[in-house]
Amino acid sequence: MKRTIQAEELFMFILGVYLFRQTGYSWWWFFGLFLVPDIGMTGYLWGSRTGAVTYNLLHHKGIAIGLFLLGVFLRSQPLQMAGAICFAHSGFDRMLGYGLKYGNSFNNTHLDRKGEKFK
Repeated sequence: MKRTIQAEELFMFILGVYLFRQTGYSWWWFFGLFLVPDIGMTGYLWGSRTGAVTYNLLHHKGIAIGLFLLGVFLRSQPLQMAGAICFAHSGFDRMLGYGLKYGNSFNNTHLDRKGEKFK
């Protein structure tokens, strides 16, 4: 099952890259902003619950899709770019085994409740 999830997330990452490509921005934007969603980890400075909320907000695919679609609706390429990058980043993280966080520990995710990354 773990390989299936990894393959699915790889395709989500590729879809995010494709959506970014459609925005017309230079690739340096993608590479320069790809790790920005990890800013959500700074919430862990205020505890596990706050960290889980801030991390999950910036790694939630529904929010990324919403940003992208809002950008399409408003004809805002910056919003489309942000949504595509967040979507690609989330797929990439989950492909590596980093899932959405539970409030009790950074290592306790929706992909693995034991905190072990899948191999």
